[in-house]
Amino acid sequence: MSGILHPRCNPDLIGHAGAERTLTEAFASGRMAHAWMLCGPRGIGKATLAYRFARQVLASTGGGAGEGGGLFGAAAPAASDPRSDPAHPVFQRVAVESHLDLLTVERRGNEKTGRMGDEIVIEDVRRIGDFLSKTSAEGGWRVVVVDAADELNRNAANALLKWLEEPPRRVLMLLVVHNPGRVLPTLRSRCRRLTLRPLDTATVDRRLADARPDLSVDDRRMLADLSEGSLSRALALADPDGLELGRRLLSMLNGLPDLDIVALHDLADGLIRGESPAERFRAAADIARWWLARRLRARAVETRSGDLDPWLEVWEKTDRLLSRAAGLDLDRKQVFLALVLGLQGAARH
Repeated sequence: MSGILHPRCNPDLIGHAGAERTLTEAFASGRMAHAWMLCGPRGIGKATLAYRFARQVLASTGGGAGEGGGLFGAAAPAASDPRSDPAHPVFQRVAVESHLDLLTVERRGNEKTGRMGDEIVIEDVRRIGDFLSKTSAEGGWRVVVVDAADELNRNAANALLKWLEEPPRRVLMLLVVHNPGRVLPTLRSRCRRLTLRPLDTATVDRRLADARPDLSVDDRRMLADLSEGSLSRALALADPDGLELGRRLLSMLNGLPDLDIVALHDLADGLIRGESPAERFRAAADIARWWLARRLRARAVETRSGDLDPWLEVWEKTDRLLSRAAGLDLDRKQVFLALVLGLQGAARH
């Protein structure tokens, strides 16, 4: 995972200047929506943008140009930008989670098992009520970042809805969303949506070269292809274990419908051993999705529409399976085995 900064500590936003401009202009207008959904694939910079914008808002003594005080008010000199300057006091407090007017809601680890939770639960969302029941510690805006809203379980989502329906004055809610289809329609309808595009392959390759100069050109090319525009996914796979996982899984998928069951179980066992099994499982699932999407596109060009039915069916089943795996405490090995065997079934047609 070398080269990955947590979004709250990351001063660099890559490839999303237009999206940031939309937020900045809305804030400066004084008529900003109280809740935004920042949508796009996982790992492309949505949370990084959320924290950059949060820092900008928190550094302002006013509500933007529409409420006076200028873009950053009198609190920050023009030469120091809280979005990108790690020396700025607002940047530093956000980075160490000590800013009293910022609340982050995200999945948390289980203290008993040490395992990261698969969803955001209602107890996490209830913290918003405690946070908003108090006045602003610094007399300005209060910001809530939900990372990610599609990881809320139903009870948590319904609890969040209350605050989206009745937002207090000068409260901004930023919802990071990887898959908008998994967010309750009632939540979606109460947010302004801003969609971020995946990074292009050349940009991912350049950033990989900067962050991991030890990687070979071939390894960088493979990671950039697998990333589908997600720099964090590329970096997560850039360690030796991740590269080996990518090679083995791609080799197995490219060989379908032929499948070595012993090798499949060995690969599945590797996903649940050692450090960060959840991240390895997610990386494997992303690779399988990437492979399936490419196969679907190729089949769409090569065959009649009816011949796509088995592949579309396995796409839907794959999406449902991985959605259930994210929301329930399912055995990751069994989920992975079911995923690959489903792809094998489609490859026979």
